Amino acid sequence: MSDEALSFEVEAVDPGGARAGLVTTRHGSFRTPVFMPVGTLGTVKGLSTDDLETIGAEIILGNAYHLWVRPGDERIARLGGLHRFMGWPHPILTDSGGFQVMSLAHLRKLDEEGVHFRSHLDGDALFLSPEVAIRIQRHLGSDIMMVLDECPKLPATPKVLREAVDRTTRWAERCLAERRESDGALFGIVQGGTDLDERARSLESLSAMPFHGLALGGLSVGEDQRATWRVVGEVAPEMPADKPRYLMGVGRPEDLVEAVWRGIDMFDCVLPTRNARNGTLFVPGGQVNIKGARFAEDTGPLDETCDCRACTQHSRAYLRHLYLANELLVHRLHAIHNLRFLARLMEGMREAIRAGRLADFRAEFWALAGKEPPEPGE
Repeated sequence: MSDEALSFEVEAVDPGGARAGLVTTRHGSFRTPVFMPVGTLGTVKGLSTDDLETIGAEIILGNAYHLWVRPGDERIARLGGLHRFMGWPHPILTDSGGFQVMSLAHLRKLDEEGVHFRSHLDGDALFLSPEVAIRIQRHLGSDIMMVLDECPKLPATPKVLREAVDRTTRWAERCLAERRESDGALFGIVQGGTDLDERARSLESLSAMPFHGLALGGLSVGEDQRATWRVVGEVAPEMPADKPRYLMGVGRPEDLVEAVWRGIDMFDCVLPTRNARNGTLFVPGGQVNIKGARFAEDTGPLDETCDCRACTQHSRAYLRHLYLANELLVHRLHAIHNLRFLARLMEGMREAIRAGRLADFRAEFWALAGKEPPEPGE
């Protein structure tokens, strides 16, 4: 799909259906499949924009709800928009706040008009509607905006899922009506939990609307991991082939591999940087907890295959020392490594798709973990 706000070109398709492509926005392009580091409050925790460019990030994510609450979307607009405010000249996608409808359930009341909140900061009354969500993202200057959706926590009853799908569809229409031609691109969000009939119903409704891309929302919110893969495997191939496909809130390496294999193009998650702050680091075949006593005198790199500064300049013993000493540097180094690990993973999958060998890449990934790839349908 192409227009002034966004264009998407599928450049290669693997025999299994995975795609490698290029998305172009008003602040430049990014290659897919892609993992987007999460900068909820206008910063990826602990990292500078120079760090992000060194890691290989081409697009990042901000959160409309949190930036609306602090420092305020109108203030950011007066300061030149989110790109200028944080010093990031490349594409930015902003989540609308739909996830907070679920995660802040104890602070909100939801009705057809929108969501009545109590601010998690000071308790002030707030009201977030589809129209307000688009206006906030307009003020931020988002390259890709997301509709406001209802994201039910799983497991959920059929009635809850059905009502969430219906409300998400109605809110999607209101978001489209609020969007202006001068705004960034707008993605719809397919809901339905793990109910494939509800997912199909949601997808049918949203596919008929003029969105620039579609996302799968409401996964990795309490369901079994293989249930996520099953839903993605059924729904992703049915999503429009000429638009980007985005799986929201997923960032474990095995989930990325399985979802790309099933046809997804875009991902985001706080997990890599959150794990980094807890000393849990991605390595080929799994992860390590740097707090372990076995690393106390380990002079080797964290990951000998990695080209990030944490791995090329420091030892496991040093990283462990920094972590136990609670030195601020370690959070930066760990975040750099985890995000670079995922950037390299996505680079590897893009190359494999272009070469038509993603099946081999997937098998090698699981072999490093000592496991067989999941069976079709899982």
